[in-house]
Amino acid sequence: MLFQRTPKSNRSSARSLATWYRSGGLSSVIFAVPLVLTFLYFSWGPIVRGLVLSFQKNNLVTAPEWVGMANFSYVLTDPQLPQAALNTLYFCLLALIFGFPVPLFLAVFISELRKTGWLYNVISYLPAVVPPVAAILLWKFFYDPSGAGVFNSILGWFGLGPFAWLNSQSLAMPAIVLEATWAGAGATSIIYLAALTGVRTELYEAAELDGAGVWKRVWHVTLPQIRGIILIMMLLQLIGTFQVFTEPFLFTGGGPNNATTTILLLIYRYAFINGDFGAATALSVLLAGVLCVLSVVYHLLTRRWSTT
Repeated sequence: MLFQRTPKSNRSSARSLATWYRSGGLSSVIFAVPLVLTFLYFSWGPIVRGLVLSFQKNNLVTAPEWVGMANFSYVLTDPQLPQAALNTLYFCLLALIFGFPVPLFLAVFISELRKTGWLYNVISYLPAVVPPVAAILLWKFFYDPSGAGVFNSILGWFGLGPFAWLNSQSLAMPAIVLEATWAGAGATSIIYLAALTGVRTELYEAAELDGAGVWKRVWHVTLPQIRGIILIMMLLQLIGTFQVFTEPFLFTGGGPNNATTTILLLIYRYAFINGDFGAATALSVLLAGVLCVLSVVYHLLTRRWSTT
């Protein structure tokens, strides 16, 4: 009688499977499967549902109607979209030029303070503790266009103003950027401070021995050492500013004369004013696609700078 030998690969696979089973691999899978399914349901479930909804005419009351690409055609030909896109880009540009350096400068300033740095750290983080709605209502009081407004009163001491602020088409968006910078600088500076703790002190000591002052140490030591974090934070700010909603919605409602209408505010109008959730989802999908492309292009452009 001839016996057929089991191939070596099958025997090794059987031993590996037995070892995996004895080491608790099966129990790990049993515990992990519910968590993975829950994550997929609550994370990817809304994404899939949103993609489906973008091809439907749906007001969440009557039965949905499949309309194909009609929602995308509608939002792309909407005369309000170019204005909303330009306003969003304008907000993004102002936040990048004026708002992005503030938390970085604040973190470097606090890191240079040896004894009282913790106090400035607490003060800088306070705006992040204030609820966004309460902060915006407070700033609306500051932006009172009358001469008795807080900012106009301060500027009046120097013979300036009064300014219309939120009632002015040219000043409304810069005013919103100013408040958004104040609200987000503290939390971002904490991230930069954490990154600064990873910079080797020997580099600062060597720079001081070479006679480098504070600004030269910052330029030649600090910034090059944390440029990876800076590039990541810049990408996160770009993504966040493209999705700005709370500030224009509560400050001006998109006015005056649609000067602060952003893409997310336009999505809100589609969904909750017009009751067209299909069009709102279609514009959301387009925005998500633009942000994905932006992220890929940004990564390709900055990959060499973040690693060298």
